[in-house]
Amino acid sequence: MVAPDVSSDVDAARTVSLTGPGHLSGSLRVPGDKSISHRALLLAGLAEGESLITGLSGGDDVRRTRLALESYGVQIEPAGDGLRVRGGLQDEPDEPLDLGNSGTATRLFAGVCAGRDGYAVLTGDQYLRARPMNRVAVPLRAMGAAIDGRRDGDLLPLGVRGGRLTGIDYDSPVASAQVKSAILLAGLGASGPTSVREPAATRRHTEEMLRDFGGKVAVDGTRVTIEPSPLSATDVDVPGDPSQAAFWTVAALIVPDASVTVENVYLGFGRTGFIDVLRRMGADIDVDASTGLIRARSTRLTGIDIAGADIPSIIDEVPILAVAAAAATGTTTISGAQELRVKESDRIASTVRMLRAFGARAHETEDGMVIEGGAPARGGVVDSHGDHRIAMAACVNALIAEGTTVIHGWDSVATSYPGFAAHLAALSGGAVTLSA
Repeated sequence: MVAPDVSSDVDAARTVSLTGPGHLSGSLRVPGDKSISHRALLLAGLAEGESLITGLSGGDDVRRTRLALESYGVQIEPAGDGLRVRGGLQDEPDEPLDLGNSGTATRLFAGVCAGRDGYAVLTGDQYLRARPMNRVAVPLRAMGAAIDGRRDGDLLPLGVRGGRLTGIDYDSPVASAQVKSAILLAGLGASGPTSVREPAATRRHTEEMLRDFGGKVAVDGTRVTIEPSPLSATDVDVPGDPSQAAFWTVAALIVPDASVTVENVYLGFGRTGFIDVLRRMGADIDVDASTGLIRARSTRLTGIDIAGADIPSIIDEVPILAVAAAAATGTTTISGAQELRVKESDRIASTVRMLRAFGARAHETEDGMVIEGGAPARGGVVDSHGDHRIAMAACVNALIAEGTTVIHGWDSVATSYPGFAAHLAALSGGAVTLSA
């Protein structure tokens, strides 16, 4: 068994290289789900009493959430393998909240800050400062929060003066769990109920966890409503991240004679879309939903159409699914994925560039990409553009490429999966390693 989450010096390197093709076999546990980790810490910080959070993601994104909560006066201390969180936010932090590269933390904190008396400033790294924030600022302003930032309030740093909010009934123009969650978190302290409708249902981590902490939440199709209510402390054991499991699942499918088992993965609503897509491509995958086990074996994949209805449940997995498509027979078309333009990078453009670096035939469309599979992969030079998922997808692609692959911006992987390189070495029996 590979250790649940390990670190590696090479994961901090700016540029790494590896030589394929590789071999993979074994089992592992990926880091705790990043989305759940953010929410577990935030809700514990808002709740009355002490909560014990175990299984947290060890990445920098979640560390930023912890530091932001501590800036708000929340007491967090180690407790065995987890963290003990004593809820109780001050009215305002003494300094700006630096959320690094984490769009999730930023948008969730926008909702938290809007719902509290006082003033807070949200900022982050150069990539986060380029990501749009009006998608959360507009509904929060409608609730009564004063929010401003660069470029008509759309870019960080973002100043938020909150409190005295009024519940709203909001039709979101985008299907985004981050937008939905920001509004629901603000609604905790509003006068009257707050409802959010989405054009398509997205992951329900916030709704599920609000209920665990005693929140009054109702879900009706794509509409979610929250009643103002106090939260009570509860313990949370964070399961493995399916978005991280997707990298090893695809690796097992495309590397010859490979077999990989990922254990204790969260397989709840809205997070198994990548498995469904891979099965449509013909993948040999076994899933045990009761234990969170995913087992994948080498398979000859076939290209398919991936349309808008698929996208909300695979929004984070598109780069690695694109790697699977490049290794498949036939053409894969991905559409309805314009939301990828505003992730850590423009993930449509950066994914296509990454595939082309390996010799794949791929081109962008306005809302997705077209990938003609089957071209032999050769080692190339990839720029991750500071995007952890592009860097890890490139690493998986390198496992089937002849020659050496160089990945620039590898240090971005530390935002979500600090032990990725060590897990790769373990699954390959030391035959495949990354070098700085």
